[in-house]
Amino acid sequence: MRSVTYSMNVSLDGYIVGPDGGFDWSGPDEEVFRFWIDEIRDVDVHLMGRRLYETMLYWETADQERSLDDAELEWTALWNPLPKVVFSTTLSAVQGHARLASGGVAEEIERLRAEPGEGDIAIGGATLAAEAAESGLIDEYRAVIYPVLVGGGIPFFPRHERRVDLELVETRTFTSNVVYLRYRVKR
Repeated sequence: MRSVTYSMNVSLDGYIVGPDGGFDWSGPDEEVFRFWIDEIRDVDVHLMGRRLYETMLYWETADQERSLDDAELEWTALWNPLPKVVFSTTLSAVQGHARLASGGVAEEIERLRAEPGEGDIAIGGATLAAEAAESGLIDEYRAVIYPVLVGGGIPFFPRHERRVDLELVETRTFTSNVVYLRYRVKR
């Protein structure tokens, strides 16, 4: 069965965006960007909420608006054709290889797991991940932790009253002092 993974950049105090909605502190250096390129290779489909979708729309036309370096070109070559499912109650249309979800995240994950495929079902966005976590659907949590305290905002982890035991699978420290933590949910 295909794994459901939740991956995001996160501040040391646990937020994916700060209290003002900004995430300028999480701009990846070359080494971290290369890591994200390698990570996306294992993804078959990416589920995301409206805010992340709108943020990532930049890559749909980035190569037309400015010259990209080799890593950025590689990212766009992997990201743009990747199937994406967008969960939104406010959008009426999406672009590129994206489609609007017709149901809830649990139904979508169940449908995707029934399809053939070996790559991950990736989730991006804390609100969507919280809904999947509440239903026990996340198999791995992957946090790229930046050495900054933002003091509030949208938390990486959902705030609910359910204990989830995790097994450390992988760690990595980048030269920029960013740390990657990968945990698998114990079942």
